Amino acid sequence: MKKAKEKSRKMLAYSKNVLSKMSFDVMLFKKELTKACKNLLEEEIEELMNWVMEKFGPQYVLKPIPVKK
Repeated sequence: MKKAKEKSRKMLAYSKNVLSKMSFDVMLFKKELTKACKNLLEEEIEELMNWVMEKFGPQYVLKPIPVKK
């Protein structure tokens, strides 16, 4: 489990980096954000959505927020 969490934290950092580069296009950003959410743990999805809201604003946040099952 520890390895999975570590991998997921790296994925979160990678996702933030990619999203920062995609911020010029809202639709492309949301596509990448959707992909990122599929690879993160639930608590990291929440952290990522908070980061998106703070850094880019509400137009970049997915509605509804995707939740893994």
